[in-house]
Amino acid sequence: MNRTSPPPPAEVAPAAAVLLGRARDVSERMALRIRAEVAYYGSEDRVPFVELGASCRDNTELVLGQLVDRRGADLAPARNTGREHARRGAPLAELLHAYRVGSEFLWSELAALVRAAEGITVDTVASLAAWWVNEGLAAAAGDAYREAASELALQRERERSALVEALFTGLLTDRTTVWEAAQVLGLPTEGPFVVVAADVPAPGREALPGIESRLLAEEARSAWRLLPDLQVGVVAVRAAGGEEAALRVLGRAGGSPVGVSPPYAALQDTPRALRLARLALSGARGRAAGVARFDDSPVSLLVAASPEEAGRIARTVFAGVLKLPAAECARLLETLEQWFAAGGSAAEAAKPLYCHRNTVRYRLRRVEELTGRSLRDPRAVADLAVALGALRLLPDGPA
Repeated sequence: MNRTSPPPPAEVAPAAAVLLGRARDVSERMALRIRAEVAYYGSEDRVPFVELGASCRDNTELVLGQLVDRRGADLAPARNTGREHARRGAPLAELLHAYRVGSEFLWSELAALVRAAEGITVDTVASLAAWWVNEGLAAAAGDAYREAASELALQRERERSALVEALFTGLLTDRTTVWEAAQVLGLPTEGPFVVVAADVPAPGREALPGIESRLLAEEARSAWRLLPDLQVGVVAVRAAGGEEAALRVLGRAGGSPVGVSPPYAALQDTPRALRLARLALSGARGRAAGVARFDDSPVSLLVAASPEEAGRIARTVFAGVLKLPAAECARLLETLEQWFAAGGSAAEAAKPLYCHRNTVRYRLRRVEELTGRSLRDPRAVADLAVALGALRLLPDGPA
């Protein structure tokens, strides 16, 4: 049967020929035994009895044909069975158990005839047993099962990758198509979701190794795509506290910043959420590792809606500031940002800057001089807020 098998003892050929003539009855009783003893095969829905009987007959005729005259050495029936079970998702252990039960049944039928035959010695029976152990049916089925399972896993991974790509690029727009994609990807059809973006350490290497299983441990399902420069994913955060749990996992997963979009409800909005996650990541580059969430304030949303125009406005408003040496430029912009965060209080802004409030006021006057905009004019303050938001969010803005 396979290259390591000893030849079957010729003395058993007459008994095997008798059984071969009864192959239909033998295979039917074998199928009944397997159905009774192997749980997976006990269901007509999973494995119809007609199909099980046909497989038993193919394998019975294969084994007995070998014993009669070495015919039918091709292991195709066993390999076909293995591949078909892999495609169905049947457990490999149940397949191999079925082969053991069927093999024991056929051995008992053959042994009963051999014992009654004349000229059969102990050595013949031992030789038959050695051949039987090495006849290779179960091994062939198991090997074919594993090969098919590997092929199917690769195919499913390619399909998942293509669907995630379509989700991020907006190619999935029809509700039915999105629903089908969600089913394949293991995502719910309704949100909330968030999109995650992280810089990869090198092309082909994940920024967040094992992140899908880590999130799943927190009951957050996700689907991921590895790009040349980014690892991106969509995460379902439906459970109570799901978003906070996902953010904790993401914060522990990588050695560099991770950008996260605001929550959104419909998978069709994933492309926009990816853009916001990218912007959040851009604003966090150069900073310590951790999660950078996109600020869904009106200013941030305006910047995200038209990043090129926002960048032009920012460079125009802060032209004078951006011409300063890098350290001085960063100091003035950081002071302005802390002043906004403090609600316009120089004293409160001074605390995180570790300086005196008069130092804050001096720096703010420098910003007014260099931009030509007064912080006492609400319209000028709005211009500065939008421009500063653009500088922080856009990839080519100062860190």
